Amino acid sequence: MKTNPSPWLMLVVSLPGRSQTPRMRLWRALKGAGAEALRDGVYVLPDNTSARDLFQAQAEEVMRIGGIAQIVPFHATDATQEAQLRGAFDRSALYAEGLEQLSMVMVELPGLAENEARRRLAAARRAVEGVVAVDFFPGKARDHAETALRDAEQTLNGQFAQDEPHAAHGLIARRNAAEYRARLWATRKHLWIDRVASAWLIRRFIDPDARFLWLDQPADCPADALGFDFDGATFTHVGARVSFEVLVTSFDLDRNAGLARLGRLIHYLDIGGVPAADAAGFASVMAGARSRRGNDDDGLLQDMTTVLDCLYAAYLDPPGESP
Repeated sequence: MKTNPSPWLMLVVSLPGRSQTPRMRLWRALKGAGAEALRDGVYVLPDNTSARDLFQAQAEEVMRIGGIAQIVPFHATDATQEAQLRGAFDRSALYAEGLEQLSMVMVELPGLAENEARRRLAAARRAVEGVVAVDFFPGKARDHAETALRDAEQTLNGQFAQDEPHAAHGLIARRNAAEYRARLWATRKHLWIDRVASAWLIRRFIDPDARFLWLDQPADCPADALGFDFDGATFTHVGARVSFEVLVTSFDLDRNAGLARLGRLIHYLDIGGVPAADAAGFASVMAGARSRRGNDDDGLLQDMTTVLDCLYAAYLDPPGESP
């Protein structure tokens, strides 16, 4: 299969003096962004806006301290050179390191407490996400790593969060929030990501006077209660959407930019998919709040309401526009 040549960007620098500090500072900035060194003082990245901004900033810093820097856009001269350049960005070995970390978590999972298991899984997720961020030519290694993460999350939930819902099929019915006021809402006790976010959404946007019942088992749901996030509930997973997203769509909140961004975060943490920037931090806060509250789901919802209120306020600002 023929590979179309990619646009590339080269940064060529010559630093003054023999001090290692500027060299290490430059290398860390470039390596952290995924740049590869072709030789000493010559760095390359696929040409895009982020790469240009990075190289420009580093070139200015080099010249500020009396060095020489030049940014050179180029294309490979032939297919062999293109393959060599892309080969320098093969992240398979880095994915393998992340998967080894994940594998150790799964081997030890049966003997881990929930908070420790989630902490270590979050660390493995961060390791894989760090590779994804600098994987400019994704392939099977990335697919395998993301699948392994989803499988690990499902296994962990199977151990610590019983009765996770299976996705239903069909259309999501549109509903009028005015008909769902001062109702009793029920979901499984020992709240986790999707359930706590859904409860927050219900109280903030759908039913300000909502009362919540935390169920030992989904079968305990009273006939007059509106169930959410369990099989057979009024509101639960549908297709690729998690319960939070189903509630957003059901009550015509789709055009709310803050909820859309929050939905992507909840989706990723609940069933995987496109990584979300705040995922690891939110999961850590959630785990800490649940550890602090123990079996007090009312208190847990109270704690996480503050967190979700703050996230929602931040997400209302377009990305990159916050001071």
